[in-house]
This record gives sequence, C-alpha cells and structure tokens, in this order.
Amino acid sequence: MSYFEKNINRRRFLQKSTVITAGCLLGLNSFSKIFAMEESKENQIRPCIALIIDDIGYSISRARHFLELGVPITFSILPKLPNSINLSHEIKSRGHEIMLHQPMEPCNPSLDPGPGALYAGDGEEHIMRVIEENISEIPFAAGINNHMGSKFTALSDKMYHALRIVKEKNMFFVDSLTSNHSKGFATARSLNMAAAHRNIFLDNVVEESAILYQLLKLAEIALEHGSAVGIGHPFSETASAIKTFCSRFSGSRVSLVHISEVIKA
Repeated sequence: MSYFEKNINRRRFLQKSTVITAGCLLGLNSFSKIFAMEESKENQIRPCIALIIDDIGYSISRARHFLELGVPITFSILPKLPNSINLSHEIKSRGHEIMLHQPMEPCNPSLDPGPGALYAGDGEEHIMRVIEENISEIPFAAGINNHMGSKFTALSDKMYHALRIVKEKNMFFVDSLTSNHSKGFATARSLNMAAAHRNIFLDNVVEESAILYQLLKLAEIALEHGSAVGIGHPFSETASAIKTFCSRFSGSRVSLVHISEVIKA
C-alpha cells in the first residue's frame, strides 16, 4: 500500500488526536506492566515484531531515516525506480533484509500501481515473465509482498501464477492485505510456500502519536500470538515513532526481527 495511495481524513484525526495521545500514554504504562510480568515467566519463547517499510526506491534520504534507527527492519523495494538498485546495495550492506514490493492492480482505476505492475487481465506467461524480471532487478531480495493489488490479489488463479515463480526462486511471500478479499496468503500456503500476512498498517494516519499507538497494538498481538507483522511507509513520522517505541521498550521481552524470522514455512 503506497503512501501515495492513502486518503487521510485530517480533520477527523485532529478531532481525535487528544484521545489518541492519551491512549498512547496509557498504553505505554500498560505495556510496561505487561512486559514486566512476562519477564518473570521462564522458558517462554520471546515474542517478536517484524516491521516492513514499503515503497522504498523513490527517496534515498527517506530510506536512511530507518537505516539510522539501528534496529532490524525489512525494506520492501519497488522495481524500476531510479534509486531501487543503489538502495538495495546500501540496505544489504547495513545488515537489513530486502523484499521486492511487487506492484499489482488496485480496485480503484484512478490509482497507478507504477512500473512493473501486474494486472487482472494479464495472462499466465506475462505474469510469470514480469515477476521474474522484477525479482532480477532487486538485488538480494529474499521475498516479495504486494504493492496495492486489491483487485489482483483477490484472484486466486492470478496469484497462483505469480507465486509459482516466487516459490521456484525459493523466496517467501508476505500478503500486505490491502483488501479483505485477498487470496494471496491462502494461495501461498496452498503452494506450501513460506508465507505471512500483515497484522497492522502503522501509518494510515501520518502522525507520530497515532503511529506509536499502532505499534503498541502490534506489541499486544505479539504478546498474545508470539509474533506480529507491521507495515509502514517511509515517513519521518513513522521513523520517529519506531525510535520512541524502541527506546521505551528497550530490554523488554518483545524484540524486533526481520520478517524471515516470523515467516511460516
């Protein structure tokens, strides 16, 4: 889901910002207590959060905001953009994980998924050729997730053709779940692929307090289920919220990991 795709209702957010901010503060206190209790339990698997930052490739400086955080982050890079290849090398050199952010057709025809996109009308050979070409253009990509794609991912046969190539390359798939009708994760599992799906979008509201609140919700999911996947976008507010979140919970039982560590084989 691109940050160009978002339609943020700013007025509604401003009306609720005070409530959200208070909720964040209360949430921080609540989670601190939860983590303290969790730390007292022995022989438990440490809950983990995988953060994916989508839409990498437009801006080098935006990507570097996240590289400077010094925590495990998976960067999902769009194909055929001027900075895609150089950023792939820089991100890899900094020890982070890389994915192909594969553009797919959205339901809204006014939205352009960008170069290298897959469309519902594409045939099997074309789908497989585009996927293979895009993978080859993103150095070090270990997996893929969909960019937009609310229309394409709802089609099981189209996702099957796309994911066959991904499986052949021994790569994993993360369903961004840009639509409740997505068949991506189910199709990947039917192919016995390593796969996961997004739990929370971090920055549908691009305000640091709101993003921090989403991170707290992600931590709650991780505590309950053992792991959680959050997808964000290269906003400075998202980087700042992640930095605050990490500083508040340094030493807690919830850890940040790359997405490959929570993928289900």
